[in-house]
Amino acid sequence: MKILKLLILTLSVCASSVWAQTMLVEKQQFSLNNFQTFNGSTIDTVNIGWEAYGELNKDKSNVILITHYFTGTSHAAGKYAESDPLPGYWDAIIGPGKAIDTDKFYVISSDTLVNASANDPNVITTGPASINPRTGKPYGLTFPVVTIRDFVNVQKALLDSLGIKKLHAVVGPSMGSMQAIDWAVAYPDMVERMVSVIGVAESDAWLTAALEKWAFPIKQDPNWQQGNYYGKEKPITGLTQSLAIITQEAMHPAIFNASNPNHTALQKEPLQDINASYAVVDWLYGAAEKRAEVIDANHILYLVRACQTFIAGYNNDLAGAMKQIKAKTLFLPATNDLLLFPAMAQKAHELIGESSQYDEIEGMWGHLDGIFSIQDKADAIRTFLEQ
Repeated sequence: MKILKLLILTLSVCASSVWAQTMLVEKQQFSLNNFQTFNGSTIDTVNIGWEAYGELNKDKSNVILITHYFTGTSHAAGKYAESDPLPGYWDAIIGPGKAIDTDKFYVISSDTLVNASANDPNVITTGPASINPRTGKPYGLTFPVVTIRDFVNVQKALLDSLGIKKLHAVVGPSMGSMQAIDWAVAYPDMVERMVSVIGVAESDAWLTAALEKWAFPIKQDPNWQQGNYYGKEKPITGLTQSLAIITQEAMHPAIFNASNPNHTALQKEPLQDINASYAVVDWLYGAAEKRAEVIDANHILYLVRACQTFIAGYNNDLAGAMKQIKAKTLFLPATNDLLLFPAMAQKAHELIGESSQYDEIEGMWGHLDGIFSIQDKADAIRTFLEQ
């Protein structure tokens, strides 16, 4: 089975709710003026989209915040319309009676600053592709460098606007795990529980260099023009290469190879023509080019930098930052993750000590087990949230 079909099939299976009973959700907008970034810059106006599932209780004590992954959005569960082909990425564990039970909890998820999918009509985000109100033109690279802490602080402002002072839990996968753990450090009296799925507490030398591979193709595309491509031909070639790298590195070789059972080394065209490509390569880059329709190249660069600059606590003292956490913590890395290795999550878990819990997601998807195999840890998540 081709990778794309397998991805869709697996996501459909993981979305355990019956389609007719799937929650219908609405994207809402939050705006914030004169936002101060971690590096001391000011963004005149920040707009982000958010959505919520379940009902907020009277004392606003039943809130769970979901923080999304690198190329993800706020659409964590449910559908915008019955006709949508698939629900949000964690619909398997968010909803009535599910691990993150919307009969009990009010679940909020927001688009991050510089969200990758800036051209998706269901995404609201401020970033390089946005119009700078001072110039009337897209920011481009004049947009300030932003960090995971900035994502957290925008979310904090959103919660403040809703009168929410406590979080029952913060839960997020991958880049979302960075946000979740930094929430627990930055606002220890506000966060009661933290779940880090396929995550890390800092970007070490290995990860920083690895992430640069995602940025490099974009910068090499002649159409990138130092980020000044708005209204011109977009750097689709570089963006496509970047997204292809991201996709392959998020998958384990086992699932990648199993998804292409007809692949052989000695295919006729590549053997005869240096310009010919393999079918698996055509798929990988074709799917990446399709995704590039809604993703902005500069936004990828800014997300890469946000992840590269990440260390929980933002004071270059990870051990000290972990000691600031008051929340109960649960780390759920994926055993076969070749992008964010389990050892990276285990390091944070051990620094926290006895109050932290650790388990691993088994599966053959690699990093993507944090999305496609998350239902296997539904009971563990449910139990943790009820403690």
